[in-house]
Amino acid sequence: MFTGIIEAVGQIQSMQPKGGDVRLYVRTGKLDLGDVKLGDSIAVNGVCLTAIELPGDGFWADVSQETIRRTALSTLKPGSRVNLEKALTPTTRLGGHLVSGHVDGVGKVLSLHQDARSWHFRVEAPAELAKYIAEKGSITVDGTSLTVNAVEGAVFHLNIVPHTLQETVMGDYQPGTTVNLEVDLIARYLERLLLGEKAAEPTSAGISMAFLAENGFLKS
Repeated sequence: MFTGIIEAVGQIQSMQPKGGDVRLYVRTGKLDLGDVKLGDSIAVNGVCLTAIELPGDGFWADVSQETIRRTALSTLKPGSRVNLEKALTPTTRLGGHLVSGHVDGVGKVLSLHQDARSWHFRVEAPAELAKYIAEKGSITVDGTSLTVNAVEGAVFHLNIVPHTLQETVMGDYQPGTTVNLEVDLIARYLERLLLGEKAAEPTSAGISMAFLAENGFLKS
């Protein structure tokens, strides 16, 4: 588990094909690896990866084809900057929100403009994730815990203060940049709870508008 508070910006040093998967070497910059052991988890742009080697200035991790297909890690190359966060401990301050490091989908930056000292971003999420994104709710973008300022269908708005822009890779974003998205865990579990006994049915992928109407959650 993670908090979504980025601890350092690292850099992809190497990406090596390995038996159909990819072995990734990340230089971790100012991230303190003193308490990191082999097998520990580190979030890279919001993707939970396992440290399999620790050469001193970074770590190696294996990235499966499943992860490559479902995240924006496929767009990275040697030299790419990445957000880094070590897994939380029982004494970690929960400054953001609970983040699993399991990416729900890949979004796209549509536009950005300066608003006083902050920057306003519009990001488009996959249509199937729109129901989990709420105004003033939490969302994780490339591992960064952020507050949703407004929602328009599958498009959500973010207001990014100068500190966040400086301490994460958000300063590199341009229209068209693809980003890893993880929705709020509470929304995911709430969906399953609302399904009740229907959750055990093979076809119960999630809550539809028909389900909400049928069970009295929508008023005519």
